Amino acid sequence: MAAIASNVIPKPYPTTNAIVSSLRNPSSCCFALNSSLFGDKFLGKSLVASTWSIQRNRSNGSAPFRGLKPIKASSHTFDVVVVGAGIIGLTIARQFLLESDLSVAVVDAAVPCSGATGAGQGYLWMVHKTPGSDKWELAMRSRELWEMFVENVQRQGMDPLEMLGWKKTGSLLIGRTPKDSAMLKRRVDQLSEAGLRAEFLSPHDLLLEEPGLMIGKEGGAAFLPDDCQIDARRAVAFIEKVNRHFVSEGRYGEFYNEPVTTLLRSGRGEVKAVQTSKNTLYNKKAVIVAAGCWSGTLMHDLIMDSGFDLDVPVKPRKGHLLVVENFNSFKLNHGLMEAGYVNHAEGALHSSVSASGQVDAECLSISMTATMDAWGNLVLGSSRQFVGFSTEMDESVINRIWERAGEFFPTLREMSLRDFCERRKVRIGLRPYMPDGKPVIGAVPGLSSLFLAAGHEGEGLSLALGTAEMVANLVLGNPGKVDLAPFALENRCCMLR
Repeated sequence: MAAIASNVIPKPYPTTNAIVSSLRNPSSCCFALNSSLFGDKFLGKSLVASTWSIQRNRSNGSAPFRGLKPIKASSHTFDVVVVGAGIIGLTIARQFLLESDLSVAVVDAAVPCSGATGAGQGYLWMVHKTPGSDKWELAMRSRELWEMFVENVQRQGMDPLEMLGWKKTGSLLIGRTPKDSAMLKRRVDQLSEAGLRAEFLSPHDLLLEEPGLMIGKEGGAAFLPDDCQIDARRAVAFIEKVNRHFVSEGRYGEFYNEPVTTLLRSGRGEVKAVQTSKNTLYNKKAVIVAAGCWSGTLMHDLIMDSGFDLDVPVKPRKGHLLVVENFNSFKLNHGLMEAGYVNHAEGALHSSVSASGQVDAECLSISMTATMDAWGNLVLGSSRQFVGFSTEMDESVINRIWERAGEFFPTLREMSLRDFCERRKVRIGLRPYMPDGKPVIGAVPGLSSLFLAAGHEGEGLSLALGTAEMVANLVLGNPGKVDLAPFALENRCCMLR
């Protein structure tokens, strides 16, 4: 599960509310050049109260973006304004900064990693993706770009593990029945034909790879040895550092803790500026909305007085992850997920709350995923359920995740989750779900210079770099590397004129 937010109160990055192009000393950009950038020391506390307030408002799906009036707004001008500071928004900004001479502003109602990006499981896996599907080309291109990204980090004399939490663990898609094994063998054939290194592991071979795992005699696994893991927070911090190098050139600005309140348009309908609670950000070329699961309500509110209504069907899909810190009862050598995760991830949206307000148990799906991060923490998932914008923790869901993991790891059956109460953390967040399972990426018809990039659900991290390249090429008029048609708004988002 790649895209869920931190539990209860996310640890915010200690950034000022706005870093604008007038700043000439990059070191004044808080942690931009701080030696503790990639450690826990840079996680400050001064913004906890304000961030928590924003998160509470966000839980109802509307408050951060509507009914707010600008306060003594000042004006700034950029070529591109990106709304959303998750992995999608920040990589879009990076793409423009590195591949063009345009200036970019990033605006967000909170701070980076306080939404879906912040505390996901952090895998960049292809083992559960389907060759030939609409997302396959984008996934392959993103994979290529991530590998180029890491090679560049290495060329600069830095350690990708330290900088990004990057490690090549390989991934295992695991089945426990003859039917699962037959499906996994077909998947291995498909992945191999698509050019990836893939092999099927028998139960005996799988036990050699993962001694702590038990699947019985009739199962097996699809194994992709080249799949990687990454730490989302470290990757975001690194990308922010790259972006902030352009502050001194007057090409980059950050406006965090600033909810967007409206769009300013010309008489011809062209979007000219983004109004936040504190600033007016004029754009010369494009406004890109990349606000995760809030993109639908945000888009509706921003264009409600434009003469037509755009229905972007991005829905919040809640997820829980369980993290046991400094876990040493057994070691995972690879990233694992059960075969049922594929259908679990593609489950349809349906009603989840009864008239009494209780969550309908039938809406909850749980599939085993297990990773061990670079610091020895066991990360278990994952749950999926539609409960609106609620981010309340459900202890019963955590217990079910633990029990599900115990079906695959016998050692866990001998342990009580209470034994880890001092070393456990729960991550809860909202994935941006699209009913057809594909992100929506492209221009908004009828509103010149307005673009959308949202709906990546649990694949924001793995699809980020390909999405950023796609958006930048679209805005700049460059030929694309990936076919945009499957992701365009047309015939997927309802527009009422």
